[in-house]
Amino acid sequence: MIKRIEISILPEDAFDKKILEKFLISECNINEEDKLEFNILRRSIDARSRTPLVNLLVEIFINETPPPEPAVRANYKSVSKDKKVIIVGAGPAGYFAALELIEHGIKPIVLDRGKDVRSRRKDLRAIQQFSEVNPDSNYCFGEGGAGTYSDGKLYTRSHKRGDIFKALRILVEHGASEDILIDTHPHIGSNKLPGVVEKLRETILNFGGEIYFDSLVTDFILKNDGISGVIVNDNVEHIGDSVILATGHSARDIFYLLKRKNILTESKPFALGVRIEHPQALIDEIQYRQNPRSKFLPASSYKLTAQVNGKGVFSFCMCPGGLIVPAATAPGEIVVNGMSMSRRDSEFANSGIVTAIDPEDLKGYEKHGSFAGLEFQKNVERKFFDNGDGSQKAPAQRMTDFAENKISYVPGKTSYIPGIYSADLHMLLPKDISARIRNALIQFGKKMRGYYSEEGFLVGLESRTSSPVRIPRDKISYEHPEIKNFYPCGEGAGYAGGIISAALDGQNVAKAIAGKLV
Repeated sequence: MIKRIEISILPEDAFDKKILEKFLISECNINEEDKLEFNILRRSIDARSRTPLVNLLVEIFINETPPPEPAVRANYKSVSKDKKVIIVGAGPAGYFAALELIEHGIKPIVLDRGKDVRSRRKDLRAIQQFSEVNPDSNYCFGEGGAGTYSDGKLYTRSHKRGDIFKALRILVEHGASEDILIDTHPHIGSNKLPGVVEKLRETILNFGGEIYFDSLVTDFILKNDGISGVIVNDNVEHIGDSVILATGHSARDIFYLLKRKNILTESKPFALGVRIEHPQALIDEIQYRQNPRSKFLPASSYKLTAQVNGKGVFSFCMCPGGLIVPAATAPGEIVVNGMSMSRRDSEFANSGIVTAIDPEDLKGYEKHGSFAGLEFQKNVERKFFDNGDGSQKAPAQRMTDFAENKISYVPGKTSYIPGIYSADLHMLLPKDISARIRNALIQFGKKMRGYYSEEGFLVGLESRTSSPVRIPRDKISYEHPEIKNFYPCGEGAGYAGGIISAALDGQNVAKAIAGKLV
């Protein structure tokens, strides 16, 4: 007999297999002589009551053996050289597109401007400790893309875009914990994701794909009304049957290259704001009503939204037990992001607090056409940098003082390694944006009692929530409407919003190409 049941159980029991088995035997009235096996299909934390519980969806096998999960890698085949696809970008969109092409027997050639995932660490250390920004190797650029060293959160709402379980299964087969298959908000962690990325690379290479690092695409090879390849580092040609452009949300040089080549782009909505940091213990006390929290509970998180004069303000990329990191991709700008390790054991919790940027916010930038948002974004990032001492130190302000329009002393203790300094963020943020964030913080404090606190402070600037530019494509063929064999893909093209959604987009684009080439 096979049956599925949903149960709510104490955290200390949910993670003990023997206790959980006894609970299931009792709950389902199973005879002790029967053979019982079970799989947890979904797991989530329910902190609505005074005692937090773990909700489980369990599949139970009584006197039966659970079927094995088929391995995705079993579908890979050694590729021939007959058909080649150039993939620009070795992030999740690029690597998952490469794996999907391998399934169809097509040779992927992956090019990335940055370094391999291990070599990137030296450049991350340089920006953290010495404020040295390498424009080709940083928290956004390099093998694995922005998500590799920015937390590895895998939650997505893109359930209609593709097979999420397949994408997660690929990550598990390459070293990620099987917990990501069942957790409602799966997460790998920036300490473990690099190893997963390395194994993804090994699979691509083992089945005949090619991967080149330190390979900045400087031109497109256009013939008639299509693309036949790209030029790397101004002098190396790579020729293929199709080109997938999966460069991520911060590759501004690619957007400008598209403009020089008169390739159609569009403006796209994005969001901008600050990152807020609280003690994790405070967030745990609010959410779990525990301080300290049970060792069986993960660091607690939150999700907050508000409407201010008809415009949305919301928490973004919340990192429980996390760190704030410098995410600039060029000298002369301040950009911050959040990340956390697999154990999420930092004493801090941080989240972006951002608001959607609309045409009213972009007044004065209309002359830039589809690049209005991009130029606005750049201008605010430079303003935050110019206010400082030329380093990656970030301006900060207590949230209560920001809300009450007071200049504040900012505590020196923070997870942001380059350091913070006290500043009036109202003077650095565009007026309407700072007003919306101020109003939203007060609303958040009413929705989540204790959140509005002197212990919380704002760090700016959170500006790379998504690409401000979209590269258009056909909804069915995924091909650019004006350039044949050219396939915009992932976050940088404006069609994804995280690791898994980018991976799904890469798979979908690769399938479309395979349908044309095979």
